[in-house]
Order: sequence, then structure tokens, then C-alpha cells
Amino acid sequence: MGDISGDEAKALARGLTRLVRVAAELVEEGGGGGALLRHVRDHLGCELEQALSVTTKFEVWEHVNLQRGVDAYLAGRTPGARWFGVAGHHRGHDDLMAMLLAARHQANGLGSADYATAAVGPRDTVDVVQLGLVPTTAPDGTPVLIGVRGYDDFGPPSCRLEVLAADRAAARAVGAEVERLMREHDVFRRQVLAFGVSEHRGNELVTFLPRPALDADDVVLPDGVLDSIEEHVVGIAEHSERLLAAGQHLKRGLLLHGPPGTGKTHTVRYLMSRLRDCTVILLTGPALRLIGQAVALARRLQPSMVVVEDVDLVALDRGVAAGPTNPLLFTLLDAMDGVGADADVTFVLTTNRADELERALADRPGRVDLAVEVPRPDAEGRRRLVELYARGVDLRADLGPVVEATEGVTASFIKEMLRRAVLGAVRAGDADGVPVLGDELVDVARAMAAERASLTGVLLGGSDGPPPAARVVPGPPRPGLAPPNA
Repeated sequence: MGDISGDEAKALARGLTRLVRVAAELVEEGGGGGALLRHVRDHLGCELEQALSVTTKFEVWEHVNLQRGVDAYLAGRTPGARWFGVAGHHRGHDDLMAMLLAARHQANGLGSADYATAAVGPRDTVDVVQLGLVPTTAPDGTPVLIGVRGYDDFGPPSCRLEVLAADRAAARAVGAEVERLMREHDVFRRQVLAFGVSEHRGNELVTFLPRPALDADDVVLPDGVLDSIEEHVVGIAEHSERLLAAGQHLKRGLLLHGPPGTGKTHTVRYLMSRLRDCTVILLTGPALRLIGQAVALARRLQPSMVVVEDVDLVALDRGVAAGPTNPLLFTLLDAMDGVGADADVTFVLTTNRADELERALADRPGRVDLAVEVPRPDAEGRRRLVELYARGVDLRADLGPVVEATEGVTASFIKEMLRRAVLGAVRAGDADGVPVLGDELVDVARAMAAERASLTGVLLGGSDGPPPAARVVPGPPRPGLAPPNA
């Protein structure tokens, strides 16, 4: 077979081009991909090749806020708009434009939108679009398609907003307005949130937690300690507008330190209860690596409180810690410094090892302004704790011997002691009556006190030494703000 001449090659190319065009027309006349392409083209008023996509990526946990932003946008412009999806087995992890282009080859077709479930509170969930598009218009009236793509187990760790239009400026305007509405309708505001890491591929999670409901009577601390904490955290929050008007800082840091089980976390829970309008973000364990994202969220949702439990895991003093410095220490310091002084953000740090903490946490005002020791309870504190944890039972025991037998223990020790005693009373008493605690509480107290040297005693915070006095240590003073009273 001889070589093909130039004219013959051109004729062959023209023939193939016509063949492809006719095939595409036949595809569009049929169902499947053709129906999807017509749906898109009819709304945008242009061929798919003339359209463009503006994509914005968000953190995985922002999916519910993205949905709220899109819903608010549609409610304002096209309340009756209906979502549609892309059907087929070849959707992969492509963006929506790539999926639409694949419809030319019948790889994808017109289908229903895919939905998933997302939390909006400790107990409530809503449906969110996992993969879908909806027709609407830009603020200037230009037809656009809004697309949402959520995270799946095999895709990138993000959710995406994709706006398709024939005009880039119109697509950008829609994206910007959806983002504004996301912040206006932010589901995280005034919630208690916990950052975490899932076991699957280390994906970041945000969990909603119930807000505690505690009164001051539920917190047993030495005289004056809770008052100092409230003055530093709650007092600034209550007078934030006047302080700002007077040119004073709002950002503050509180360090709660003391032995395990003395009530540091319980005190934090009380602060959550007091600050009902405050967004609370909790970090502990592996989630400490997400401190940057957590602080960014706190800055956005102020007034807010960032709680870093067991901060010594990342903030051991560089002169004490063995091995290389934990890089999360610098992330923590940078994050705390990055929040503006006029931001109504409180950092609450807890530790069992205050003497080994990095001094840089307290050397600069605005990091830690007040350090408070939460000690083992004294005799009066132990009596109050027994009465507190005995709510709901008929307490008839002589508390003198109980208080004496529990010298040097922690609040968690006394809570467990009451649980054991109540369990025994329930087993021995009337199944329908209120449990009665008599002098057998003394026996339980003495038995548990004898276990101090055992693993149980250690885990519950038992100690052979007398309770130390509480200490309230203010950090470096800031101009115009007197340190809290001790």
C-alpha cells in the first residue's frame, strides 16, 4: 500500500471530523449523556466548551456550612430551583466540569443528586448534597450552575463549591456571596466543638458536644479561686465592649494546673456553662496537631474559648524535654500570637506538670495571663464534695470519719467513692426507693483509702501527702488591666 498524499490526508481528517460531530449529535439526541448536556447547555445558554468553572475548596467539616450558604443563596434568588446529579460509574474524583465533559462519551448521564448526612448539633442532623448541581443566577442575572462535591473515602480531604457559568466574573460573584452566607449562617457559632482525628486516613473531624449546665455550687475549690477564674475569663467577656472602647485587650490566657483528678476539667466545664453565647473548641490527645485550624475557627466565631487539655504533651520546656522540641509547641505559640489582642478569644490550658511547661507560654502577655493551681481538697472541700456527689440519695452517714479517711485524695477519688457506696446501697435496699447511705460510707472510704498504693488508687488520684494550699499566679500585667485578685 502506497503512501497517502497530503490532499488525501486532509480529506480523511475532514471525514473523521464529520464522523465525530455526527456521533456527538446522535448522542445528544438520545438519553444519558445527551440529556445531561442539554440540561446544562439550556440553562447556561452556551456550549459546554464555552463555560468555565470557579472552584473553592473548604475543610471537610465545613460541608454543612457550605450547604447552608448555598441554601441561603438559593432562597434569595431561585427558591424553586431543583438539584440534579451526574449518574454513571465513571465519576471518579474528577471535578464537575470533567464529569460533564465525560458525558459526551456516554460515560455519565443525567441523574439525581447524591445526599449525605451532617451534624448541626449534639443530637440533630440535616441532609447535605454530596454530589449535585442546581441552576440559579448570579447577582447580575447571568445564568449559573452551583455544584457541591462532598468528601468521600477515596477523594481529597475537602469539600468543594463549583460555580459554572459563561462569564468568570459572574461565577466569582456567586462564590463570594455563598461564602459570605456561609459565615452568616455558620452552624458552629455558640456551639461546643471538639476537634478529633478519625482512624481512617487521619481525617480531621469536628464533633458537637452538649453544653454543660453547672452552677457555682457544683464547683468545689478553695475560697477565692473560682472568683479569680471568673473575673479573668467571664468578667472580661461581660465588659468586652467597654474594654475595647477604652483601648484594652480582650484576648486572655488561663492555665489550670494541679494533680490529676482535682477538678481542672470540671472547672473548664463550669466556664462553658457560664459563657452560654461563647463558641467553645476543645483539643486533646492527637487532635492537638489541629491547633492552627482550631484557633482560626475561634477567631472567626468570637466570642470563643479554645481549651487545650494536657498542654504539656506539646509544650514541655525546651530545657527539660528529652529529644527534639515538639514542633506543635511553635504551632501553639504562633496560633496564640496570631489572634489579635482585640479578639474576644480565651485560651484555657490544663496540665498536670506546670513545673515542666515551656516558659514562653507565660513570658508574653496574651498567652497565659493567669495561672491557677487546682489542689487536692482540704477537709472542708472534701465534706462539700461528699455532699455534692451524694445528691439524689438519702445521706445519713457521719461525715467526720469520712473526711478524715479521705485526707490527701482528689475530687475524682471522692466521686468514685460515692458511686461505689451508692451501688452497694442499691443492691442492699428497696429497688424502688431512694438509696440510703449510712455509716457504710465510712467503710467504703476506709477501704478505698487502703487501696492508695494499688493501681486503682493511683488512677483515681490518691495521695499519701496532705493537700497543698491553692495558688493563684497572675501572668505578666497588661497596661490598663490590673491582675485578678488572688
